[in-house]
Amino acid sequence: MQNDASALLFPNFEPFRLRAGDIEIAGVRGGSGPPLLLLHGHPQSHLIWHKVAPALADRFTVIATDLRGYGSSAAPPGDARHERYSKRAMAQDQVAVMAQLGYERFALCAHDRGARVAHRLCIDHPGSVTRAMLLDIAPTLAMYERTSMDFATAYWHWFFLIQPAPFPETLINAEPDFYLSKLMGLRHAGLAPFAPDAMAAYAAAMRDPAHVHAMCEDYRAAATIDLEHDRADREAGRRLTCPLRVLWGEHGVVARCFEPLALWQEVAAEVSGRAVPCGHYIPEEAPDVLRQEMLEFFR
Repeated sequence: MQNDASALLFPNFEPFRLRAGDIEIAGVRGGSGPPLLLLHGHPQSHLIWHKVAPALADRFTVIATDLRGYGSSAAPPGDARHERYSKRAMAQDQVAVMAQLGYERFALCAHDRGARVAHRLCIDHPGSVTRAMLLDIAPTLAMYERTSMDFATAYWHWFFLIQPAPFPETLINAEPDFYLSKLMGLRHAGLAPFAPDAMAAYAAAMRDPAHVHAMCEDYRAAATIDLEHDRADREAGRRLTCPLRVLWGEHGVVARCFEPLALWQEVAAEVSGRAVPCGHYIPEEAPDVLRQEMLEFFR
């Protein structure tokens, strides 16, 4: 289903599967020009970019991948410390893929979970990223440390998915389509922004118990080992050094519960950003605004 949807929604892009350490990462590549890596969020895949990638391919070589555990990429079992789904491991996947494609340096745009991977990639591999744009997140450590009742209620899945296995996995596997429709449909725009073929592909992945486990491990890592890495950065004074652009949906939870621009300025040297007229799923809710932002920032 992922491959069928990808061929339909990215008609002039070439699919690939490449080794990253001991797993395989899937993605698509198209266009010409400087390399631009696109990373998606939960519970989606590279398909989130289908409304912006074709136009970007006129100016850039666009590479859109599935994070480990998502879409058509491998979903290895987790480990006791959740290191296998740490953002450090997931960032290393992307650096390895880009190197195999011939790109040692690249621009980076990422949404949601992918933006958390991108944050770690910029810290761990500062020489790899020319510019980065992060969509609708604040830094993970800041969001956990400043959790409120409002945030915990709206982002209930953060606290559900981190429960020990197999508790959340069992419940999701019982009704994967119901989980997906509620997780995505209860946000600002409902399910209207999502192309049927993309939504069917997201659902197909959610019906795979290995991918459900991987998604839970992604969140478990975010609440444990990723925070260790983030605190180590803070203690050592490590900051993002590349130019950073942050966008957030003015109708989203991040805008309501946090001050994203100020929080990114605490961890990055050069930051700009603004709210855009949509909810959480910026690439699918506000593709025209996002495309213009990307063309201007990455030109």
